[in-house]
Amino acid sequence: MAKVGIVLAGGGIRGIAHLGVLKAFTNAGITFSHITGTSAGSIAGALYAAGLDPEEALNIFLKTKLLRFLRPTLGLGLINFENTAELLKSYLPQNFEDLKIPLTIAATNFSEGKLVYFNKGPLIRAVQASSCVPGIFKPIMIDEKMYVDGGLLNNFPIEPLLKDCDFIIGSSCNHLNPVDKITNITALLTRATLMSINKDMEEKTSLCDILVEPKGMGSINIFDTAKAETIYWLAYEEALKTIKNNERFSELSL
Repeated sequence: MAKVGIVLAGGGIRGIAHLGVLKAFTNAGITFSHITGTSAGSIAGALYAAGLDPEEALNIFLKTKLLRFLRPTLGLGLINFENTAELLKSYLPQNFEDLKIPLTIAATNFSEGKLVYFNKGPLIRAVQASSCVPGIFKPIMIDEKMYVDGGLLNNFPIEPLLKDCDFIIGSSCNHLNPVDKITNITALLTRATLMSINKDMEEKTSLCDILVEPKGMGSINIFDTAKAETIYWLAYEEALKTIKNNERFSELSL
């Protein structure tokens, strides 16, 4: 049987899309041998790798305070993302080794300015580090070094899957539609940031056997938690269409 891996991009609240994608492939009978993720993708990946049904994971976001931490109120200081630890402990095991599916998480070592992959040892600390948006949250300390959002250096961490998997599925939640005008500075900076993050996506997605990328998802603000459920179902439907229309999917059905 082919070893199937899936890579989950970062994207703030748009990362809910990964749960919809995972649900569609789960319903289609696909099992994964390795998951990689960064930022919001690391949260979705960790919940799924821990054995939670994707729709159950969506309900966790909707019914708990976890969404509150994805919708920060900017003040004079940085928000302490470590406050998510107790909530995450309710759904995630202590260590990577206790997950049901191997998981690799990308984070940025801010102290040394380099990309780091976590795949063993304490899990929750790694998830927090990978999801710690710089400028919004205080860096997460691991072994006396500061860590922030993995998307800063690698928002689509496909690399750990290349030698480990026979078939790779990509889940991207940052597609940008063409625009002919920008109405405010916030929209301009947001689009510029996302374009920078997506700069190597064409090369990376060419390494995927299947890519699920709901159109225009990048226009949704990363903190717009009111759209969480809409994002989930848009991604679910996009994944179903991808499965139906992609001939390579038959390779997974053997």
